[in-house]
Amino acid sequence: MRILIYSYNYHPEPIGIAPLMTELAEGLVKRGHQVRVVTAMPNYPERQIYEDYKGKFFLTEYKNGVKIQRCYVWIRPQPKLIDRILLDASFVINSFFPALMDWRPDVILTTSPSLPACLPSTLLGLLHACPVVLNLQDILPEAAVHVGLLKNKFLIRLFSRLEKFAYGSATKISVIADGFVENLLEKHVPANKMVQIPNWVDVNFIRPFKKEGNYFREQNNLNGKFVVLYSGNIALTQGLETVIKAAAKLKEIKDIAFVIVGEASGLQRLKQECANCSADNVLLLPFQPRKDLPQMLAAADVGLVVQKKNVISFNMPSKIQVLLASGRAIVASVPDNGTAARAIRQSGGGIVAPPEDPQELANAVLDLYEHPEKVKTLGYNSRKFATEQYSFEQALKNYESLFYSVTADRETINPAIASKQEV
Repeated sequence: MRILIYSYNYHPEPIGIAPLMTELAEGLVKRGHQVRVVTAMPNYPERQIYEDYKGKFFLTEYKNGVKIQRCYVWIRPQPKLIDRILLDASFVINSFFPALMDWRPDVILTTSPSLPACLPSTLLGLLHACPVVLNLQDILPEAAVHVGLLKNKFLIRLFSRLEKFAYGSATKISVIADGFVENLLEKHVPANKMVQIPNWVDVNFIRPFKKEGNYFREQNNLNGKFVVLYSGNIALTQGLETVIKAAAKLKEIKDIAFVIVGEASGLQRLKQECANCSADNVLLLPFQPRKDLPQMLAAADVGLVVQKKNVISFNMPSKIQVLLASGRAIVASVPDNGTAARAIRQSGGGIVAPPEDPQELANAVLDLYEHPEKVKTLGYNSRKFATEQYSFEQALKNYESLFYSVTADRETINPAIASKQEV
């Protein structure tokens, strides 16, 4: 098949949707498909266009067999309302031209976020008479409203209508967790329109390594320490101040070290929080190169997943699969009724603690520090669950089957499409 992936985020962005879409695109190429990706100039999570991409309006690259078509977007590190509007508008408009002026796809996969990308992808689907699969990584605007990121009533109404349009116009909707299914059913999206394909992890790339001789530990003077690691986005939904306060409560135990890896702007804010709490047992580090990710994860005894109380129940951080694959115990400070808590419990690889409660988080970490056999058991369960439930190969087969099914359905409905695709 010829597959067009419409995704605001892509390589070389290190976290979030970008690594997932990169792995999916390259995996489809390895299975014999022709893939191109329409995306923005890389800017996440710093919200600044990367140095090598500045001053360019359009750019075409090739990586591991994937054709990557990039466009300029309006991006600001601390966006105001007008900046957010211009960001979405610039991607919708600028991305459409390279998407249109290339080969005709058999199927289009578009990701949300960015929700407005459903507009150009739907139009392309109509022009090319091909199905459009909407991949939901988050449910907007509901999630943004819930955590206070979106407050403008006009924009809330606009995005709500856009959400309804996206669900109605998509041929199929792929969701990453059962909480998404429940939410969409309440919004009267037909059950037969949805396909649940969990986010995946490359279990051959992310895998357990011994802590002895681990370069990340050696570089950062962590040898002999009980390392509690958080790596990822530092945003309003995480509430990493809770981790700093929990660390402060354990600072008398010199063998316990907390490590937070993230973007520079978020680290700067946490640095001030460390000073306020006298948390001298917290090490703040910038993102590591992706090739070093397995060693960094293997340096930990415990991996952290952190969310605020007001994070909506269906939110499912992609870092959960990554931590499970690393074969480490997990402590999840997340809402008890949420999808994330459910996934951690199902895996048998971690402990769920109440969100925004430093004392409970400290207690969970201390319990694991005092019971090394429990840490080992949780780590074993983590790896086992990841290989059985979240393998990349299984997800790749599921997406390939989905794409074949929607193209077959479309040709059954309109046989003329089959002959048109051959022209």
